[in-house]
Amino acid sequence: MASDKQLSFSVVTGASSGIGLELARMAAQHGSDLVIVADGDDIFSTATELAALGVSVEPVQADLATREGVNTLVERVRATGRPIDALFANAGRGLGNGFLDQDFEDIQRVIDTNVFGTTYLLHQLVNDMRRQGFGRVLLTGSIAGLMPGSFQAVYNATKAYVDSFAYALRNELEDSGITVTVLMPGPTDTDFFEEADMEDTRVGRGKKDDPVAVAKAGFEAMLRGDGHEVSGFPNKLQALMSRFLSDKRLAGMHRKLAEPLDDGKRH
Repeated sequence: MASDKQLSFSVVTGASSGIGLELARMAAQHGSDLVIVADGDDIFSTATELAALGVSVEPVQADLATREGVNTLVERVRATGRPIDALFANAGRGLGNGFLDQDFEDIQRVIDTNVFGTTYLLHQLVNDMRRQGFGRVLLTGSIAGLMPGSFQAVYNATKAYVDSFAYALRNELEDSGITVTVLMPGPTDTDFFEEADMEDTRVGRGKKDDPVAVAKAGFEAMLRGDGHEVSGFPNKLQALMSRFLSDKRLAGMHRKLAEPLDDGKRH
């Protein structure tokens, strides 16, 4: 197995912005060559930026909500002929507003990205890691997965899947040489809230964590081989509360944060 903190080759999904970009940057700073993927063409300028850190960076533009997109990434990774030291499964989508008011195509895209794409990618690449006998996996889950997500119902449900899946996979891979860690951020200062149409909510307007700090917490937890990392003290407190409060109470609390504000006013 590779030494505890050696990274030579890493794969990062959702790498063009936010937490994914910071995870890719940290891997590069540890001397790791990279394959990075996102669905937009900004992944190419991101690759140029990261290559300036002195590592090899191969960008892949692919939609990981589709089987074809995942296959494209997997083929490019396998074509390098290199063993994967770290897989950062970070790609994800959010979606705000009431469930019945959402367009079902948007709902489907969140499920396909967060659940199908993540699951299929890990089934492919973690099988490769198992054959090589070592590696680290970091999934970006969320504290949202610990509570019913009123006005974010589908997103929270997909993150509940990711959080649970990570723990189960970690258990199955005990003694395999592969560690699985799930990062559970809270609200983070990325383009998530704009893309999820949640800017006019309390959580959208509220204070958010620095994506650099969030990524650092997850990256270091992965290197330690920890099972999970809830980044930031307020989020740790919220995660702890979720263990003791009723689902009804949690859903009501989440509604206050995620329900669109009337007339753009706080209340």
